Amino acid sequence: MTDAVLAADPRVIGSDDAAAWWRQAAVYQIYPRSFSDADGDGLGDIRGVVEKADYLAGLGIDAVWLSPFYPSELADGGYDVADYRDVDPRLGTLADFDDLIAALHARGIKVIVDIVPNHSSDRHALFQAALAAGKGSPERDRYIFRDGLGENGELPPADWQSCFGGPAWEPVGDGQWYFHYFATEQPDFNWDNPDVHEEFLTTLRFWSDRGVDGFRIDVAHGLSKDLPAVLPSQAELDARDTTDGQHPLWDRDAVHEIYREWRQVFDEYDPPRIAVAEAWVATAERRAKYATTDGLGQAFNFDLLEADFDAAQFREIVADNLAQSAATGSSSTWVLSNHDVVRHATRYGLAPRRGNPAKQGSAWIIAGAPADQLDLAGGSRRALAASLFLLGLPGSAYLYQGEELGLHEVGDIAPEDRQDPAFFRGADPDRDGLGRDGCRVPLPWAGDGASFGFGAAGAHIPQPAWFADYAVAVEDADPESSLNTYRRALALRHELQTGEDLEWIETGRDDVLRFARPNGWQVVTNFGTEPFALAAGEEPVLGTLVDGAVAGESTVWLRG
Repeated sequence: MTDAVLAADPRVIGSDDAAAWWRQAAVYQIYPRSFSDADGDGLGDIRGVVEKADYLAGLGIDAVWLSPFYPSELADGGYDVADYRDVDPRLGTLADFDDLIAALHARGIKVIVDIVPNHSSDRHALFQAALAAGKGSPERDRYIFRDGLGENGELPPADWQSCFGGPAWEPVGDGQWYFHYFATEQPDFNWDNPDVHEEFLTTLRFWSDRGVDGFRIDVAHGLSKDLPAVLPSQAELDARDTTDGQHPLWDRDAVHEIYREWRQVFDEYDPPRIAVAEAWVATAERRAKYATTDGLGQAFNFDLLEADFDAAQFREIVADNLAQSAATGSSSTWVLSNHDVVRHATRYGLAPRRGNPAKQGSAWIIAGAPADQLDLAGGSRRALAASLFLLGLPGSAYLYQGEELGLHEVGDIAPEDRQDPAFFRGADPDRDGLGRDGCRVPLPWAGDGASFGFGAAGAHIPQPAWFADYAVAVEDADPESSLNTYRRALALRHELQTGEDLEWIETGRDDVLRFARPNGWQVVTNFGTEPFALAAGEEPVLGTLVDGAVAGESTVWLRG
């Protein structure tokens, strides 16, 4: 396929096969409860997404990824799913979902939905059946139940701790306990049971038949488990190697048998449904196993998300991940923000992470989000530079709602307004801060009103007054706003997109990165503060120069 054809049909990216649309797609993550509220109840909904379809098309994205919209008691922001084949009535109906598919497809936008296969809600019919059926029943075997220790089973089977704090085993009153790595309301499935396989094969076909184009797999590394009769202690679990594929709980080689089964379902459709794994694993080599052609096909790379705004770190991460992609035949994924982390505009305004294992921004939030610790303007500037760097890379770019507005983290949410179980259940604050609510605050669409245009009433997580300056309507009127810069970048990305390679161009400076794509398109990012001069006659198609130089902490694109 020629570059001319690519420019004429930007939805067919880097391949002569329309089924490869995902390889270099710009995917926009929507957290539905915080995107747009059409019915005015304070909670975002499916109809709200439908009403913003033109906004999404105007942004220039290729696909929308919807975080969970299923029936849920919201013990974990919708990731406690009570029914995998329905819409939460507070968010709409299946008919609304069908309208969403139609509205986005009519605008050339694909739809990816979240699948949560590691655990269900404790309200799910299968778990309720397990509780009712009792010890030793086939129903209980669909989840991970164990007899308690002690004379009457009054002690947990092991001293394991939940990710959200507190014990990971919960008693059910008959001497047995169930395992939940996350919230108590999220019992883990037993993937050794064929009924669980059938439940999810049915679910994948249900949404594929409705027109869904792909799936994001939550906790993809957690499904397969190997629990001996005598369970190890938490200390023994913590000491186990996580790189050999044999850990009792995480990233087991056996998990890929599940995804080979799923691939057969994906390939029943034309074009095949795509998938991307959320796999937090120990090495890039382990992550690559999720991105094979007979498995999920793509896996999230969170390395840039965890890096400082630093040229050396960015270059090493890009080089390593492109090498992994070449080895698997997949394409790279690039992420700077999502629903689980402090927004990157704020992270880049704080002191560098410098290898600290705690989530960047957690200490700042614990301290009450002191303004004197945040370089607000610098964080915004670096975030936009990093985003333009990312959008120039080969591979898929995953964007999180609101980042196109340059939104910062809301760090000072009152305890009574928080919703994240990590806050309420005693998760390690040094690791997780006070939870993830600060990046899930509903978006501002207007500069005024009860919820800045989010809906007719308030917002389920209160918005700060400073959101008015970041509202879509405000930024829409400013040609140089973050929103309009994203729009220009995404439009140019479609126009310039080419093969999945890059060539580094030496700059003579450790704090400046420059690379060229196969058609000559170049990206120059100045991670330092001193200007970087371009050669005479080099004029950017994106970004601006100051006296012929790339300003500090900025990115420009050059056409080949």
